[in-house]
Amino acid sequence: MKRLGCDCVFLDISHKPARFTKEHFPNIYHRCLELGYDITNQPIPVVPAAHYTCGGVITDRHGQTDVEGLYAAGEVAFTGLHGANRMASNSLLECLVFAHSASLDILAQLTEIPPHPPLPAWDESRVTDSDEEVVVSHNWDELRRFLWDYVGIVRTTKRLQRAKRRVDLLRSEIHEYYSNFRVSNDLVELRNLTEVADLIIRSAQLRHESRGLHYTLDYPEKSPKAQNTVLTPQIGNW
Repeated sequence: MKRLGCDCVFLDISHKPARFTKEHFPNIYHRCLELGYDITNQPIPVVPAAHYTCGGVITDRHGQTDVEGLYAAGEVAFTGLHGANRMASNSLLECLVFAHSASLDILAQLTEIPPHPPLPAWDESRVTDSDEEVVVSHNWDELRRFLWDYVGIVRTTKRLQRAKRRVDLLRSEIHEYYSNFRVSNDLVELRNLTEVADLIIRSAQLRHESRGLHYTLDYPEKSPKAQNTVLTPQIGNW
């Protein structure tokens, strides 16, 4: 798809008997039929989907991160339990095990958690309602697209540079938008997604090798020694 610039490729199972397809893939068969595709005699348009995250946030055995009071479980967490190349089935297991462990840890500490200090009233006197909410959804879509195109399964230095230029522009636009208009949940989420995207791109640019799920055409071999990939906040640069 990337090489040809096409919207999809086609999966064909029409060589199998119709009964076989209906019995083995009943849900897919009926869903495709609703969309106008009879997969017993027609090819199915397919595209790849990013449906999991391979770790990221380091936790202890209780799901506790290095931020006090913040827990992580499932696909977002890097527990080390299933290694670095972790697929969805394992993360579902971790959701159950570590969510249970986190809940017990939280309950055990509830009585010792001090009350939060009072927060000042939210000041909206210098911002206005946005008349361009569509910009947020468009920027969200733009972020998805250029990450998929340039920071997806196969990467190159050139693609990462393109992604970095776009994410820098997006961050500056979001900052300007954030400073002048009322904050919404979607805007905060867009800002967070963009910050994470920037971290992913910069980390990928620093890795001059192919290892695990990080694959780049410019550096197809592994480095002799695996380098630490844990990001640590630096005072003054965070």
